[in-house]
Amino acid sequence: MSGRPDALFPLFAELETLPGVGKKTAQTFAQMDVARPRDLVFTLPHTGIERRPVETVQEGPFPSVMTVPVTVLRHLPPTGHGRPYRVEVQDTATTITLVYFHARAAFLQSLLPVGEVRIISGRVELYDGQAQMPHPDHVLTPEEADTLGGFEPVYPLTAGITQKTMQKAVTGALERVPEVAEWADPALVSQESWPSFAEALATAHTPQSMRDLTAETPARRRLAYDELLAHQTTLALARAHRRRKPGRVLEGTGRRVRPVLDALPYTPTGAQQRVIAEITEDLAGPHRMNRLLQGDVGAGKTLVALVAMLLAVEAGAQAVMMAPTEILARQHLSALRPLAEAAGVVVDVLTGRDKGKDRAAKLAALEAGDIHILVGTHAVFQDDVAFHDLGLAVIDEQHRFGVRERMRLGAKGAAVNVLVMTATPIPRSLALVTYGDMDVSILDEKPPGRTPVKTALASAARLDELVDHLGRAMEDGRQAYWVCPLVEESETLSLTAAEERFKRLRARFGEEQVGLVHGQMPVAEKDAAMARFVAGETRLLVATTVIEVGVDVPNASIMVIEGAEHFGLAQLHQLRGRVGRGSAASTCLLLYAPPLGETAERRLKLMRETEDGFRISEADLEMRGAGDLIGTAQSGLPRFRIADPERQAGLMAMAQSDARAFLVQDPKLQTPRGEALRMLLWLTGQDEAIRLISVG
Repeated sequence: MSGRPDALFPLFAELETLPGVGKKTAQTFAQMDVARPRDLVFTLPHTGIERRPVETVQEGPFPSVMTVPVTVLRHLPPTGHGRPYRVEVQDTATTITLVYFHARAAFLQSLLPVGEVRIISGRVELYDGQAQMPHPDHVLTPEEADTLGGFEPVYPLTAGITQKTMQKAVTGALERVPEVAEWADPALVSQESWPSFAEALATAHTPQSMRDLTAETPARRRLAYDELLAHQTTLALARAHRRRKPGRVLEGTGRRVRPVLDALPYTPTGAQQRVIAEITEDLAGPHRMNRLLQGDVGAGKTLVALVAMLLAVEAGAQAVMMAPTEILARQHLSALRPLAEAAGVVVDVLTGRDKGKDRAAKLAALEAGDIHILVGTHAVFQDDVAFHDLGLAVIDEQHRFGVRERMRLGAKGAAVNVLVMTATPIPRSLALVTYGDMDVSILDEKPPGRTPVKTALASAARLDELVDHLGRAMEDGRQAYWVCPLVEESETLSLTAAEERFKRLRARFGEEQVGLVHGQMPVAEKDAAMARFVAGETRLLVATTVIEVGVDVPNASIMVIEGAEHFGLAQLHQLRGRVGRGSAASTCLLLYAPPLGETAERRLKLMRETEDGFRISEADLEMRGAGDLIGTAQSGLPRFRIADPERQAGLMAMAQSDARAFLVQDPKLQTPRGEALRMLLWLTGQDEAIRLISVG
């Protein structure tokens, strides 16, 4: 089954083939990310309306939706332009006024004939003590009453689509769901008492009460699991596909690594030694390495990356290290070059700034193999960059790199090994979603000589006092960062804030003492300002969040974050990680403008309590949700329609172990359950993975 199974064609037909959907409605549906009947099947109701009839609307509460049999008393046409048309009706205990704007009298007289009984359903509110129902949702004859049902599902909508249109289209789409074989592990299905896929869909679309709309019902849990299983099967197939391809055996000799480790003024931590051993084993093994290295701020990832790259060079290959910004790339260069050159290894840098002859010379040296390790921004992946023999790619801080990009990366060399590093501790549930195809290493110890950072909260009202304090610390030879607030999401406003603060602090401490760095500066100016700060020429660096990742100035021991309440936890944690890198006692001051909102207060207090990045990231996920945490637009995070990876982390872990274990038994998905899994991959739009099986 390499093409889409015939049974699924009706679910992938045009939306216009559904009842009540014309061309214009189909275009409107597209705004909801609904392009096929299949998408409607996976769009579940998010709330519901109780439509069971009551004797009288007096039972309340007001306002609420009620369904009640009534007798039509009289019609009251509008008394002036723009006035509503009213119809008075009576239930067993009281009179209700039905209110219609822009109504046609003839239509309402045939819908609500005087003296007849009708079942009306809609939102009842009190107006001057009188019950009113503006524009009833339903007006039915007693014979039609059964069509109402007791509990009506309500779907998420977009402007231009009504509940009626939606329900009609969904009903049509559900009729096209074929009988499918079971793709989940049968033992799991019986242990969880899950219905079959088709039953689960039918149940989820016909809730009988509000309780049936929660994620914990067997039907919804089952559908969420199916979605997670499809995703994890894709990742497991990508992993298996990569492992089937012969890797490049990079066996080091130790002659480059040993002098570097011997020259270090400290012994690597136990965690660093463990991870270096894992990477050494990966590189020497027959499969390509595809490893994620997670390390909290300041856990020493750069040393691990350097050792990995030196191992590649020892084995006769080249290595590349890619950083997200030019500042970081140049900083990596200055950290790596002295150590590498002591071992006789040539390191160079390539960024967007390299032009003309200079760039041409670097590219020629790279292709000839004269540059052993190349550091750079994503410029290193441009088409004209050719390596002599690339064996290892290290990607730093690229939590913005999805599975597809990682697969593309290998194109720069035969069987390139990949090490992805992040200083953003990723909660386990999200690591499974984003990096489920990778092996994971964690650096959970700080190197010796790092001092804990004391974190304090201070109200912006104490600004002058704080500036005095800062002046005394600078006189004692200490260096400080002053990070300016994120003003809304506007780059220009944040900039103004930084420039204002810079002018004031410069007026206070003098021209020579204060530097400024922000994202809009020409790169050369930015680098020069950073260089002066690193050299200790300026004592205070005012910055926007460009200094968030990786900047390393061991002498800087004070971090002031102004407007701290506007930052997310992960960002505050990253910024705080810029200090505490030397032996001096370090402080991080979170300046806020009172009164603090509840969430902001929770965030700042948590920062004061802990320096554990994993604890912080779990809390951040809880407060903000996955999309915000990774920046959904760039995250390579799949969009789930039913599953919620952060709240259903347990289901995600089950899906991962199920997918990996099953692929060991049936790597080509040829058994009956394997065929069923292929059906699931087609159904959830993960069919790219099927091609991985056939590519081999």
